[in-house]
Amino acid sequence: MENLEKLFSAGGIVMWPLLAFSLVSLALIIERLVFWTRLNRRQRKVMQGILRLYRESPAEAYTRLRQSADLPLARIFLEALEIKGASPKQFHLALASAMQAELPNLRRFNTMFATVVSVSPLLGLLGTILGLITSFEALQLSNISENADVVTGGISEALVSTAAGLVVGIGTLLFANLFRGFYKRQVAFIQEYGGQLEILYEVHYENGQAAIADAANPSGQGDVAEGSYVRS
Repeated sequence: MENLEKLFSAGGIVMWPLLAFSLVSLALIIERLVFWTRLNRRQRKVMQGILRLYRESPAEAYTRLRQSADLPLARIFLEALEIKGASPKQFHLALASAMQAELPNLRRFNTMFATVVSVSPLLGLLGTILGLITSFEALQLSNISENADVVTGGISEALVSTAAGLVVGIGTLLFANLFRGFYKRQVAFIQEYGGQLEILYEVHYENGQAAIADAANPSGQGDVAEGSYVRS
């Protein structure tokens, strides 16, 4: 604790905003790590089971989707499937719209990470400039020995603040790039499984349309009558 106090005293005033940025960044990193760990651990297995179930029973698959509504892909599927009687083209549009609505949740805190990454080194640079100004003000040829502590203190402030700004910025950047990679993989996952759902939906839709046509014309007499009418 004493060393930390000395470090903050040596780093100057910019150490306090850097501390705030580091705490905010740490909290967001923990939240995103928990989010992506839970998502990557169970989503693929759950969605594979739902797609297998959808082949046989769309109604049961819809119930399973509602039970897994904490997963982004499940929410996307639910939004699209809630449109009753949609054609395959309409279903595709609904699925694409639901995906676009879900993407901001996956990109959550990206702006804050970018802010910390860009501002932290600048705060370190500001600390460098303030420390050098203090040192130069103390550099008076007439009493250099008397102001030696002030000069070294200014140099220390310049170096410590610069190092602190780089540490906060680089640490946040590493995790931000990690989360960006998770996001890209998630988008690819959504597109892959969304395409599979579209194929299954089209199959069920065509089967349903064929069943309706058979029910409306069980014996095929309507086709014969229509053909006779055209020939006459």
